[in-house]
Amino acid sequence: MILDEIERAPRERLEELQLARLRETVARLLGAVAASRDRLRAAGIESADDIRSLDDLSRVPFTVKADLRDHYPFGLLAVPRERLVRIHASSGTRGKPTVVGYTTADL
Repeated sequence: MILDEIERAPRERLEELQLARLRETVARLLGAVAASRDRLRAAGIESADDIRSLDDLSRVPFTVKADLRDHYPFGLLAVPRERLVRIHASSGTRGKPTVVGYTTADL
């Protein structure tokens, strides 16, 4: 079963799509998430245009669980809270729960 044409696309097309989506993600983080913006800038990424190839993915900082705790509850959201349709939260085994929000598009 083929769900989307991209599943049969040549590698070059897949890489173009991956690069475009990586740039979109970086642009969204730079524009909407202060903590991520600071970390991206510290890594030398000032704009999505600084991502020139998929090799630049290695320059993008990881988000780790401690980041979710440090910016509890909604400090890492890249969309306004009004757009959330579901929120998942942990029980906080280390003293502070972690929260992840989802929009309709995410689900």
